[in-house]
Amino acid sequence: MATTSTTTSLFYPHPSIKPSSTTSSPPTLLPFLSPRTRRTTRIMVTDFLGDFGARDPFPEELESNFGEKVLGNMSTEHKILIPQAIALALSQQSCIPVSPTDTPLSKDDAKQLLFKVIGWRLLENEQEDGKTVLKLTCLWKLKDVEAGVELKDRISKVVESAGHSLVFQQEDNKVTAVLWTQIIGGLSINDFIVAAKIDEVNISDLLPRKRSWA
Repeated sequence: MATTSTTTSLFYPHPSIKPSSTTSSPPTLLPFLSPRTRRTTRIMVTDFLGDFGARDPFPEELESNFGEKVLGNMSTEHKILIPQAIALALSQQSCIPVSPTDTPLSKDDAKQLLFKVIGWRLLENEQEDGKTVLKLTCLWKLKDVEAGVELKDRISKVVESAGHSLVFQQEDNKVTAVLWTQIIGGLSINDFIVAAKIDEVNISDLLPRKRSWA
């Protein structure tokens, strides 16, 4: 049986992203980035866990006049705030604008982020100029060629909605996806966000059925 091999490239423009006007705390850089990357990257996010504030007292606590038995300010404001974006999973975050002057993630930073996605691995591509470009890649083994075409269609919708770029390679029932941020010649946080979104795509009906032995 002849082997078929196809390569598909998908490129989408970045959507316009407006900063939130409700942020109450000063922005900080992602804590897992190296000092050099933190100085050059333009990824600005808020504190990792956000500000949850203090809870309201229970009725039983009010009845016991607990405020009179402890030291503190009786006029303390009790509030519950929504966690900031960085507290959310990568799959729930949106891609951010990237410019050619931004610095790609280092290999150490990429390895840290790799723990947040499933089935993806780092790929080191050596360019003609001798430079090494880091990329993300994932391989799926499906039940047949048609399942591979369907997988690419489902993933394409995720990539399009995220405003990122991706390259497919299909060989029979095997599909490989490669992610990287071409404008900076390496990986950015956007690649891991898109990878996490792809991980949530339901493909259980496209996988080979496992044989059961009596």
